[in-house]
Amino acid sequence: MTTSAAPRPNGGALVAEVLAAQGVRFLYTLCGGHISPILVEAKRRGIRVVDTRHEATAVFAADATARLTGVPGVAAVTAGPGVTNTLTALENARLAQSPVVLLGGATATVLKGRGALQDIDQLALLKAVVKWQTSVDRVAGLVPAVEEAFRRAQEGVPGPVFVECPVDLLYDEALVRSWYGGKSGGEGKGLVESAVQWYLGRHLDKLFDGVEGVAAGPRAEPAAPEAPLGSVGTASLLLGRSERPVLVLGSQGLAAPGEAKELARAVASLGIPVYLSGMARGLLGPAHALQCRHRRKEALREADLVLLAGTPCDFRLDYGRQIGRKAVLVNVNRDPKAVTLNRRPALGVAGDPALFLRALSEEAPEGFGRPAWLARLKERDAARDAEIAAQAGAGASGAPGGLDPLFVCRTLEEVLGDGTVLVADGGDFVATASYVLRPRGPLSWLDPGAFGTLGVGAGFALAAALCRPGADVVLLWGDGSAGYGLVEIDTFVRHGLGVVAVVGNDAGWTQIAREQVEILKDDVGVVLLKTDYHAAAEGLGGAGFLADDAASFPRLLKKALGAARGGRPALVNVHLGKTEFRKGSISM
Repeated sequence: MTTSAAPRPNGGALVAEVLAAQGVRFLYTLCGGHISPILVEAKRRGIRVVDTRHEATAVFAADATARLTGVPGVAAVTAGPGVTNTLTALENARLAQSPVVLLGGATATVLKGRGALQDIDQLALLKAVVKWQTSVDRVAGLVPAVEEAFRRAQEGVPGPVFVECPVDLLYDEALVRSWYGGKSGGEGKGLVESAVQWYLGRHLDKLFDGVEGVAAGPRAEPAAPEAPLGSVGTASLLLGRSERPVLVLGSQGLAAPGEAKELARAVASLGIPVYLSGMARGLLGPAHALQCRHRRKEALREADLVLLAGTPCDFRLDYGRQIGRKAVLVNVNRDPKAVTLNRRPALGVAGDPALFLRALSEEAPEGFGRPAWLARLKERDAARDAEIAAQAGAGASGAPGGLDPLFVCRTLEEVLGDGTVLVADGGDFVATASYVLRPRGPLSWLDPGAFGTLGVGAGFALAAALCRPGADVVLLWGDGSAGYGLVEIDTFVRHGLGVVAVVGNDAGWTQIAREQVEILKDDVGVVLLKTDYHAAAEGLGGAGFLADDAASFPRLLKKALGAARGGRPALVNVHLGKTEFRKGSISM
């Protein structure tokens, strides 16, 4: 008696094996027949499959997962519209330098270019928004392709990558062979049909050839690029001569989130006044003596040395013009192009900012403390905080049309606990919050990054709730940006994730309206309604609260946090009034 050979693993199983070997814990998706085997096999291997209501949400969640854990975030989407729906989220990840692996379905290999369902040139579409991509044409090629994707996503300047996985590479071999030959056979085949069957047989043999010897390898962990020899010493000399140094640390410094504590120690030991932005917000805790939060533009103009660590001279620094013309500029960035972008530094360093700062702290263990300069900047900070507190207090009874956003943010600041993760997704309301809210620790603030993308909130909050179990996750939504992801409350409910969404509802796209109405004298396109977002949340299975007076807001906020801690997402719909706090603040 002979026994038949064991069936060869399908492509979905091979992809799942690689994901497990690379340390992936969550696979974000919106289902589709092209990719179903990947989802099923990932679940079998203990990877949590998190299904969303839009492909963009899946990629945003993968982006945030990468930022919070250091392991590339992974999303799997179906072919055609499934892939095209990810474009904005991929570009956001590219500009935020987040390592994301996108697995995309595709039509069967033999049907490409023949008018099959959802068959488009996906590689051509994604070329501009990913740092690397490939299409696999053999089952045995899936493992090396996905492993290469993980390596490419992380090396150098991190970013998103794309692996196209045709459907006939993912399902069981017997089923795939039946697809190709199921309608043929029998006696009397003609010459043409025989030739077609011979061709298809050869194609299938090549498709599955070599699968038996394929296995997932070790985890890809590319080394961070180190600074050129001598650059740390030069920076130490320049800092030693300065009297008014300023450090600006951006998201790129947190490219290795597991080393955040070492970076925080290095920054503290340098003794330089520091402004934190993006993912670096919260690095030193809510109230570190070196951290400055307000009037950065004035500090940069007065500084005699500015050290940019992972922060390019783009629009956020007015293309370098915020830095005084006579200041010595030291620019450290993984991206060599960013080192000289818009302004040539006295010392340009193409390397990892976190490694550079840690080496600099070891080079100069006494640091570069300048007490008088620091005191000057901290006095300005205190004065600005006092101004904001006074404005918030004056608006406690409300602003025209609702609550004062400063009062709302100050109240929120008072109830935030240690370990809270803040997710920022909005324009005017969220920008106001950035003046008031103090992230409690490293990796506790998530915003879109340089692309300024609205709609990241639901995906980011989803990832934060999964990656930080037990922590409060507070999503700050403008009423405009809430429209992109409100339905994902359904996703939070289905996955038992207690997220608190605070919607700043001022019935408009206020950040745009501020300038448009004043300059162009027309509110076309910037007016919304004070919609019952809390009722929508209730309808989706969450808890909803309407806050339309100052007296009830603190109580409702605490009730929302209580619901979320019990595993039920909650939304607080805060009716905001109109204020002049951020007049003239639009960036282009």
